[in-house]
Amino acid sequence: MQTTVKSDMRFDGVGLHSGRAARMVIRPAAAEQGIWFRRTDVESGDALIPARWDAVEVSPLCTRLVNRAGLSVSTVEHVMAALAGTGIHNALIEIDGPEVPILDGSSAPFVQAILARGARRLPAPVRALEIRSEIRVETDAGWAALAPSDSFEMAFDIDFPDAAIGRQRLDLDLSNGAFVRELCDARTFCRQSDVATMRANGLALGGTLRNAVVVEGDRVLSPGGLRRADEAVRHKMLDAVGDLALAGGPVFGRYTGHRAGHALTNMLLRKLFTTPGAVRMVSCDPARAARLPGVGAELAQMPAVA
Repeated sequence: MQTTVKSDMRFDGVGLHSGRAARMVIRPAAAEQGIWFRRTDVESGDALIPARWDAVEVSPLCTRLVNRAGLSVSTVEHVMAALAGTGIHNALIEIDGPEVPILDGSSAPFVQAILARGARRLPAPVRALEIRSEIRVETDAGWAALAPSDSFEMAFDIDFPDAAIGRQRLDLDLSNGAFVRELCDARTFCRQSDVATMRANGLALGGTLRNAVVVEGDRVLSPGGLRRADEAVRHKMLDAVGDLALAGGPVFGRYTGHRAGHALTNMLLRKLFTTPGAVRMVSCDPARAARLPGVGAELAQMPAVA
């Protein structure tokens, strides 16, 4: 059965890139609605923004959604990953500004709130996207691919010159609460050498050592160090889960990313939905539904977060 959140959940913080204070509330929604954002600071015109792959506007370092009226909301990937990873199919996300609050730089605060409140079952079957043939996109920076699978799998590798990150690779089956156990606490990260450049370009204005992992060479500058030795690749996977959630339903397929990011994952979805026979929507029978990402996710499974 489809689900929504049981009650309203409020989050206050600042946007990672804008530095602007924002208040966001995740509210229950009806079956078949899907995920939508609503800008509460807009008094006239269309304030609703669909959480959908074809509403994505390419932007550096985050995922931005734009409606037909040109209204946008950015850095949606962490909350979208939390909803997908806890099995929430329908929600209305109200926000009083143009960027989702970064909180601690991971999906953990969203996941904790969702699991603490619980989900409400809705009288409609879950429909998932079944990958039927392999799709691949690439740029000079990296590549990403989707291939058929009986569950939602992900393999990712990254390679950074800083020894604190270096080369990392991870392969996970994300069924049955694995997102909560393995990925939700992984924080966004950057190199200290890139911070000045980002800020000169109007980015990372709300970034601090408390809401991002900052590295320089072999040193981790953020207090407390890493939450996991391979936190960087886990965060890249978290981002990919959030970006794939814009497909419009859970995915039965294997995603592989090599130095991939938000733009590549969206390119992949655009190719998927314009390639005849590459994907089909299926209603989940009990056996399939049991393998969905949020099934079996419990608050006790969350890693301890300092």
